[in-house]
Amino acid sequence: MSNRDWILYGATGYTGRCIAEEAERRGLLPILAGRNGHTVQELAGRFGANHRVFDLDDADRLRESICGACLILNCAGPFSATAGPLMAACLAEHVHYLDITGEIDVIESAAALDREAKAAGVTLLPAVGFDVVPSDCLAGKLAEKLPGASQLQLAISTMGSLSPGTAKTMLEAVWKGGRVRVDGRLQRVPLAWKTREVPFREGPRLAMTIPWGDVASAYYSTGIGNIEVYAAGSARQIAALQRWRWLLPALAVWPLRTLAKWSIERRLPGPSAESRERETASLWGRVENPQGDRAEATLTTPNGYTLTVMTALAAVERLLNAPLSTGFLTPALAFGPDFITTFPGCDFRFTAA
Repeated sequence: MSNRDWILYGATGYTGRCIAEEAERRGLLPILAGRNGHTVQELAGRFGANHRVFDLDDADRLRESICGACLILNCAGPFSATAGPLMAACLAEHVHYLDITGEIDVIESAAALDREAKAAGVTLLPAVGFDVVPSDCLAGKLAEKLPGASQLQLAISTMGSLSPGTAKTMLEAVWKGGRVRVDGRLQRVPLAWKTREVPFREGPRLAMTIPWGDVASAYYSTGIGNIEVYAAGSARQIAALQRWRWLLPALAVWPLRTLAKWSIERRLPGPSAESRERETASLWGRVENPQGDRAEATLTTPNGYTLTVMTALAAVERLLNAPLSTGFLTPALAFGPDFITTFPGCDFRFTAA
């Protein structure tokens, strides 16, 4: 491998394929990797790319498979199962690590490895996809607007269907309930713990608290100790979730989760290219300081999967061309909060709070 070789792990999943296609178009084709030899080889043959087949259970085989690469981009969710082994192998082999997770615990795990990563000369940069690049940059811009803010609220409104990987990642988290950050500490709360009307750019929508990755990442990006993240939903959807959330812990039982994942694989093909082109996402954020001063902003973006392809590959290209600081980084810390505005269809708009 050359010092510009990079590995795309989870290349045969929905988002992995989208990234591989765009990387090939840009002349940035990676080594395609995954667990299923047949599908990885088939995809590599389509692009004329090199490939690697390895799972994450054999630490020695894993280290051997990534040795000599500059970086690995992990697109294989749920990341709660894949990020730990891959980060450990990257630290051992001095390979930079990126992923597209939106999972709080994965981001926290990367942050906990900051000292080890610096000692190894490795960058750990999780969450370079839709979750959490736009919201992390929005949080960073608001923190710049109001230094000393102690409260941060973020909200997301998206349209369109989910990929199998996204749905399975959500399944892994949903039975654990919600999460917020209070006085710098993560705190478990029920799903849809709070609701509020959010003034998105296209108009107000009802939203509920969710365990979005910014509960972790925005804390490191901004230093703000009180963070809540909301997702838009209808009053009926939110009421149903609140009514039946007591049943969700049943998904902790392994056979039920396995059955649910099997059903997801069969029923969710992921959004079409046409729908990705048509759909958009909208974000809102507000910060407040102890004196009661506030700042608010909105942000619009393309479809989340389209944006993930753009932001993940931009992160790869920047790391290949100009190595970042070593250790744990969030997208806003790595590239600055204006990073999101470098992509078409993305712009901030500050509003009166």
